[in-house]
Amino acid sequence: MARCDVCGNDYDKTFEIRTAGIGDAPKVMTFDSFECAIEALAPRCGHCGCRIIGHGVESAAGMFCCAHCAAHDGGTDLRDRQ
Repeated sequence: MARCDVCGNDYDKTFEIRTAGIGDAPKVMTFDSFECAIEALAPRCGHCGCRIIGHGVESAAGMFCCAHCAAHDGGTDLRDRQ
């Protein structure tokens, strides 16, 4: 069994995710659930702080969960996909 890097649960159905290593060396992390993987890897919205699970939007001001949040920080040229 392997131990989750986030919660420490020792679990027989863990999985590993290898990061691309952009800017850093590639890293392999072990998780027992998608919840823990999201907590460790998903970026946070620059306005509301929620985890960005989907595509989100990005501007010079940062990453945001949606165009509405980006607009609060000056990203007025961004639009959500329709």
